[in-house]
Amino acid sequence: MTDPLFQPILINTMQVKNRIFMPAMHMNMAGNYAVTDRLVDFYAERAKGGAGMITVGYATVDELSGNPGNIGAHKDAYIPGLARLATAIRENGARASVQLNHAGRYNHSMLMGGKQPVAPSAIPSRLTRETPRELTIGEIREIIGRFAQAAGRVKEAGFDAVEILFGTGYLISEFLSPLTNKRSDEYGGPFENRIRFGLEVITAVRLAVGSTFPLLVRMNGNEFMKGGSSRQELQEYAVRLAGEGVDAICVNVGWHEAQVPQIASEVPRAVFAYLARAIKERVPVPVIASHRINDPEVARELLTDGVCDMVALGRALIADPFFPEKARCGRERDIVHCVACGQGCFDNLFKMKPVECLCNPRAGYESTRTIGRTDKPLQVMVVGGGPAGMEAALIAARRGHDVTLYEKAATLGGAYRLASTSPTKAETERLFVFFERALPKYGVTLALNTEVTPELVEQVKPDVAILATGSKPALPAKIPGVEGRNVVSARDIMSGTADVGDKVVIWTCSYMCSYTCGVKKAPIEGDPTGTNYKYSYACSAGYAAVDTAEYLASQGKLVSIVTEREGVVPGMGYTSRNYLIKRFYPANIRVCTGAKVKEINENGVVIDKAGIEFLLDADNVVISVGERSDVDLAKALDGKVRELYQVGDGAKIGNAMKAIESAFKVALEI
Repeated sequence: MTDPLFQPILINTMQVKNRIFMPAMHMNMAGNYAVTDRLVDFYAERAKGGAGMITVGYATVDELSGNPGNIGAHKDAYIPGLARLATAIRENGARASVQLNHAGRYNHSMLMGGKQPVAPSAIPSRLTRETPRELTIGEIREIIGRFAQAAGRVKEAGFDAVEILFGTGYLISEFLSPLTNKRSDEYGGPFENRIRFGLEVITAVRLAVGSTFPLLVRMNGNEFMKGGSSRQELQEYAVRLAGEGVDAICVNVGWHEAQVPQIASEVPRAVFAYLARAIKERVPVPVIASHRINDPEVARELLTDGVCDMVALGRALIADPFFPEKARCGRERDIVHCVACGQGCFDNLFKMKPVECLCNPRAGYESTRTIGRTDKPLQVMVVGGGPAGMEAALIAARRGHDVTLYEKAATLGGAYRLASTSPTKAETERLFVFFERALPKYGVTLALNTEVTPELVEQVKPDVAILATGSKPALPAKIPGVEGRNVVSARDIMSGTADVGDKVVIWTCSYMCSYTCGVKKAPIEGDPTGTNYKYSYACSAGYAAVDTAEYLASQGKLVSIVTEREGVVPGMGYTSRNYLIKRFYPANIRVCTGAKVKEINENGVVIDKAGIEFLLDADNVVISVGERSDVDLAKALDGKVRELYQVGDGAKIGNAMKAIESAFKVALEI
C-alpha cells in the first residue's frame, strides 16, 4: 500500500519529496538578525531527518517588523547568512523556504530601541500592553515594497520558496480584522478595502520573484477573536490570494491574544484540521494543515480523508528531527513524540531564551551535544526510573556503556508519570512508552521492584553510579493538624492510593519550604526580612498541585488552591501559566493567593489573608508545599563508588525538562 505521507507534491515548479512540512517557528537563535551556526545546525538536522520542506523564520522586512532575535531579510548584508542556511537545508535533502512577516502592533518598543510599533490603527495590544502608531498611506506602500525586496533577497540566497505570514495577529491580519483596522481610507472599512494591503503585498512579491518561484502564505482559518474576521471572510481571503498567484496555503489558527488554547497538551490532536479542509474545498492550490499533529497515523488520516495536501509538523520535529525517516522506514515506535508541554519552546521564548525541548535535550545543541561512542565502556548503575534516570540510562547505553537501571516500583516513570493521570497531561504518557521500548532496545538491563541499598551497590561494584533518586515532599511540621486523618499528599491522590471527599483544599508553594523552586535565594531588594524569594524555575511541587487540582476537578470535586505566593507554580512559563489559568475557571478551581495557612482541622483550613483569618471548609486537605532532594543514598555512597553522580530532582529541584537535561549532560561525560 502506498504511504500518503511519502508521496511527492508539486508547488508551482517545485517538487517536494513528501507531504511533511516543517512550518516557520521563532527559534530565538539568530544573533542581531544574522544566521548563526546554532540555527544552521538545528535546521540541517531536521533536513537530515527526512522532512520534505522546511520553512525558517519568521524573517524581518524592516527594523520595525521584528527584533534582533529574528532572522534578518531586510538588508543585503544578511544574504550570505541566509545562503548558508538554505544550503544546509537543501544539501541535507529538504526544500527550503523563508517566512517573511511584519509584527505590527505585536512588536515591543523595548526590543526596537524604544521605537513605537506601527499598525493600521492605534489600537492597544493586549499582548504587549502598548499602543502602536497608525501608519500613513506612504508608509504602507513602503512596507509593501520592503516585503518585495526581502523576498528578492530570499530568492537570491538560494531558497526554493518564500512564504508570507498573513495570520496570528501580525500586521497583515491586523489590516484584515475590523478589531484592529479602524481606518477610513482605501485600506479600511469594507472587506474589499481591508484585504487590499495583503493582496498588494502578494502582487509586489510575485513581481519581485517571478512567476515560477513558489509563493506560499500562512493564514488563519479562524482568528478566535470576538468581533474580528469571520471564518467566511478568511475563506474568501484564501480564494482571493490563490487568484493573485499564491501557490500554496498553510492554515493555522488563532491570534496570540486569542482565549482559545491552540497548542497546549489538552488540545486534541489535529482538532483544527477542519479549518484547512474548509479552505481546501474552495481553492485550487495545495493546502497545509497544522497544529497538534504529532503522530504519523493522524497525519496519514488527514491526507487520506482529503482534509489537506500536506501536514505541518512543528514541535513534533523539535522533539524528534528524524520523525519523518522513522515513519518512512516503519520505525514509528522509535519516534520521540512531542508531549505539548511548552516548557522548552514557547515558555523559553517569553523568557528571551532560545528554543529547547523537554523530550530532546539536543534541540538547539546539535553540534555541541553529540552522542558519541565511548572507547572505554564502563559498568553503569542508574538508580531511579523517573525521567532523569531513564534519560541517563538511555544515553549511557547509546554511548556503549553496560547499563543497569534500578527502580523500586514495578513500572518506570517515577513521580512524573503521575502527571499523565491529569486530564490535561495525557500526552505525557507517550514519553514513558518511548523509554519503555528504547531502553531494552539499546541494551539497558531493567531491574524493577528493586530498591537500591549501599549493600547492593557494594555487591554490584559498578564503575559509575548515577543517582536519579528524585525528591521527597517537604512537610511544614509547625502547622497544627498537618498530620490529621483528613490530610493526604498529592502523590497519594494521583497514584490512586487515597480517596477524598467532595470539597478539597490543596495547599501549595509555602514560604516555609526552603526547597521550593530549587533553592531558597537571598531576599529581594526592598524585602530585608526575606519574606519573598527569587526563583528561577518552577518547583515540581507546584506542578503536582495543579495537576492534582485538575484531576480532582475532572471527578466533580470542588477544589481550592491555597498558596502564600503571588501565583500558583512560581516560575512557570508564560504560555503554560496562561493556559492553566484559562482552564481553572470553567473547571471551578478556585485559587487563593497571598494566604498563609495557620491551622488544619477536621472542618478544613484556617488561613490568614491580608491579616484576616477565616476557615476554608474542606473534607480533605492535600499538601504539596515543596520538595527536597532525596540525598540519603548519595550520602551513604560517598567515597564508595569510583564515580558518583546525582541528576534530576536528586541534584536540584526543578521541572521535568531540567531533570532530563541534567541527566543527559552527565551521561555524555562518563
